[in-house]
Amino acid sequence: MARSTPPSAFTTVVESGIAILTLDVPDAPVNTLGPRVAQEFALQLDRLQSDTAVTGVVLISGKPDTFIAGADIEEFTKLRTAAEAEAMSREGQELIDRVAQASKPIVVAINGTCLGAGLELSLACRWRVITDHPKTELGLPEVQIGILPGAGGCQRLPRLIGLRAALDLILAGKSARAMKAYRLGLADEIVPPSILRQTAVAAARRLASSNRPPKRPRRATGLVGLVLDRSALGRRLVYRQARAQVLKRTGGHYPAPLAAIESIRAGLERGMREGLRVEAREFGRLAVSDVSRELVRIFFATTGLKKDDGVSADQVTDPRTVTRLGVIGAGFMGSGIAGTAVVNAGVEVRLKDADLPRVGKGLHAALRQVDRRLSRHRLTRQEHVRLAALLSGTNDFSGFADAELIIEAVFEDLEVKRQVMGDLEAVVQPGTILATNTSTIPITDIAARARNPERIVGMHFFSPVDRMPLLEVIPGERTHPNTIATAVRFGRRMKKTVIVVADRPGFWVNRILSPYMNEAGFLLSEGVSIEAIDRAMTRYGFPVGPVTLLDEVGFDVAQKAGGVMHQAMGDRLSPAPVLDRLVGSGRLGRKNGRGFFRYAKGKKQGVDSSAYRVLGVAPTTAMPEDRIWERLMYLMLNEAAMACAEGVIRQPRDGDIGAIFGIGYPPFRGGPLRVIDALGAARVVEVLDRLTQTHGARFQPAEALREMGRRNRRFYPD
Repeated sequence: MARSTPPSAFTTVVESGIAILTLDVPDAPVNTLGPRVAQEFALQLDRLQSDTAVTGVVLISGKPDTFIAGADIEEFTKLRTAAEAEAMSREGQELIDRVAQASKPIVVAINGTCLGAGLELSLACRWRVITDHPKTELGLPEVQIGILPGAGGCQRLPRLIGLRAALDLILAGKSARAMKAYRLGLADEIVPPSILRQTAVAAARRLASSNRPPKRPRRATGLVGLVLDRSALGRRLVYRQARAQVLKRTGGHYPAPLAAIESIRAGLERGMREGLRVEAREFGRLAVSDVSRELVRIFFATTGLKKDDGVSADQVTDPRTVTRLGVIGAGFMGSGIAGTAVVNAGVEVRLKDADLPRVGKGLHAALRQVDRRLSRHRLTRQEHVRLAALLSGTNDFSGFADAELIIEAVFEDLEVKRQVMGDLEAVVQPGTILATNTSTIPITDIAARARNPERIVGMHFFSPVDRMPLLEVIPGERTHPNTIATAVRFGRRMKKTVIVVADRPGFWVNRILSPYMNEAGFLLSEGVSIEAIDRAMTRYGFPVGPVTLLDEVGFDVAQKAGGVMHQAMGDRLSPAPVLDRLVGSGRLGRKNGRGFFRYAKGKKQGVDSSAYRVLGVAPTTAMPEDRIWERLMYLMLNEAAMACAEGVIRQPRDGDIGAIFGIGYPPFRGGPLRVIDALGAARVVEVLDRLTQTHGARFQPAEALREMGRRNRRFYPD
């Protein structure tokens, strides 16, 4: 039987000599430049360049909100050697160079997302037209998966928009929205979506009829820009500063930004050909590195979570669509939830608290999120007015009857939360979902007196809500699958990465964080310095150390959470004595300006040495850095293995993503369960046994971990 030919990704229409080449990858939500699409594109280029009836080409997308989302990341997982990856880079460079060298002008018309290889392709076109649509954004995000732009992006971007602007985009993997992209010089014209096609055709016709190079809009760079971007001495200064900033931000754990600097430097100082050679070489080295492998796994894991409603495949669900949200509690968390829901989900939000002045303060805090979007040019004036109008407040339950979802964010007290649930059940519709934002109290306990416990679910947001990307959804014993799916989908609309976890003490994130934070307290009580503890963990890869985190959380909150975990888990989580002493002395951390650090106008100034006197220790104990992080990290690994065995998470993927997005576990390490696999469970048990002999039973290895070691098992397939 003859093999069927796959449907074409391209269609062509010729209008008065201009070929409009439309890319629309079949059966795919977005366009990507995989090998088959790239091969077909090369054939289309050859055909159009040899067609005497064609004088110019317009490349446009058939997808509604995407031009090209980048290369096909699936292809990276097939690479086994640096040589294979380098060859892939060279093939991409050659294809895009054919666009740059085309004898007939190629104009690219961009509406929506244009990232990675999509932007590299666009940079090679003769003229770029973009739309002012809110979803139009251009960028090179490759460093986010541990590689660099490998199809000429490190060469063409700095030549187009200048060295400093290119470094700003490439080194952080940033994207520029439409107007900023135009101002940077990434686009030559910006128009409404309705006239994108005709504007691009007109540009192609104009370029085809002229023998002169296209005249681009002039962008003022100033004298400093001229010196730094266009002189060898200035560029050396820029390279040096960029490298220093990257090392400060990443601790040297992420090699891709440093490789990008070297590739850009090679091209600007030694010519395009040498730059492309170095770019391909560095791409090859990075693409098969452990760091890139872990970051690619994280990409696929988060992509998978976007399609996962948190219920088993055999459970048929009909989740509600949320258009009206109620929030009970106008404090820091409640106002953060309200503002994030308005800005990201675009829903109507009704905020309630006991007294109107507190409601007003909460509304003002929520509105600041909308205001920030306007100040950063992420919203138009009209959009700002529309979103601000979605916020309202009250000190009673008026306006709550028609809400599809209500989230309570009141004081962390079981009886208070039960009272709120009872009050809500008296006023809302039978189908309204009732969520509780709690970090410690079991959902089943909160729902114990409810008339309809099947509609009660936990939605554990992390603070600050507008910046922390994770949401834990926690079903109680009787929570209905529809309730779970509704909470998960709304969390995704709020732009959160959502994991569904079991109703166990601490859930997942606080469960694995508790022994880590507690051990930091033991280290402090032994006289290990504040700076040494935090430095050990930031060098390990965490964004902040545990002592800084204690200051941020608040000693009273940490004390209460530690008590809950001790009660639930027994002696292995007996609290270190430091928090009782600190709270007893009136210290609460950053919230009252009295913690382990000094604060001036809310900004951390340095270690407050008087904290040592409260603890009754002198910071004189010299402990090697690896011994500090060993004690902290192996306790977290042990707790993660124990919680996983208890079914707190549905699969290892959820646990590692929760650790990365919830507590800042170093992404390049892949998460605690990946680390156990990398070390080997037997090796982890061996270290924990040694620590148990030295420091006590809190380091006793979990039986599940011992069993994994005996059977040489892993959390993930090899």
